[in-house]
Amino acid sequence: MSAAHTENMKVYADIVINHCSGGQLENNPFTGTQTYTNFTGVSSRMFPRTSADFYKNSYGSFDEGTFGGYPDMCHLSPNVQNWLWLRADGVGKYYKNTMKYDGWRFDYVKGFGPSVVNNWNANVGGFSVGEYWDANVNTLEWWANSANSSVFDFACYYKMHDAFDGNNLALLNDDMMWKRNPFKAVTFVSNHDTNIIWNKLLAYAYILTSEGYPTIFYRDYEEWLDKNKLNNLIWIHNNKATGTTSILYADNDEYVARRNGYNGNPGLIVYINNSTSWQERWVPTNWSNTQIKDFTGNSGWYPTTQSGTWVKIQSPPNSYTVWSPNI
Repeated sequence: MSAAHTENMKVYADIVINHCSGGQLENNPFTGTQTYTNFTGVSSRMFPRTSADFYKNSYGSFDEGTFGGYPDMCHLSPNVQNWLWLRADGVGKYYKNTMKYDGWRFDYVKGFGPSVVNNWNANVGGFSVGEYWDANVNTLEWWANSANSSVFDFACYYKMHDAFDGNNLALLNDDMMWKRNPFKAVTFVSNHDTNIIWNKLLAYAYILTSEGYPTIFYRDYEEWLDKNKLNNLIWIHNNKATGTTSILYADNDEYVARRNGYNGNPGLIVYINNSTSWQERWVPTNWSNTQIKDFTGNSGWYPTTQSGTWVKIQSPPNSYTVWSPNI
């Protein structure tokens, strides 16, 4: 952990606080059967729990969501609350204060109410993002606000699949979590659970020039895509992708959007071309009489914006360009 922090990296723990595996069989008075809910051995010494801490029990009978037939913890149990986020020597504060994790990825948050993550954040602290697997942006916004947490933008994910793989970039005009609240939206192109977007590099060009917190899947970066192109998009995101967003044009094959800049940073214009031929388009910018260039290197143009801020830009087939003042 210290090595990561030395490199100015933050580390987020992937935690599962819904379903549990590895428990021993015990007689369960709440079900009248034997269940794998005895977690009191050596491996569970930091968080001992029994059938009294799992649904169904004396604290609750309604379980928001089950997974794989594993027993689900009941977060109404005082023992569960104490060991997860209240006790100074409990799991959450141990990972935060001793292990020095900077934040949390909460797995399968459909399995428990958003108040659980809200309580964790209030008592433990750190960045958090929830895996609420749902394409409904209203549901994602509800969960993020209720949990006081970021959420993975599945609305954006499925729209990108339909747009880039279905040849309809106009769908990128649709509603997504990053458009509702970019400070609570974690965007992604693929992860360890799902990998349906085929035209990934265009999708990465989209999320790395859009608002929100974009993420890059490890295997995309290390194995499947061009690392140099991803590094270039990361640099553009870190240095140029500032300010609010104005979508300038979108149809089946083309998407053009402007980041309007912030605090002296001029922002950018991204041009995504999903067709099989070069495309050109006149677009309005925020820059008057200014030479701009494509910071991806995909175009060799160095156009100068007109006094009225308009300029012609281009993009190669099945590719993208990102334009900003040549400074």
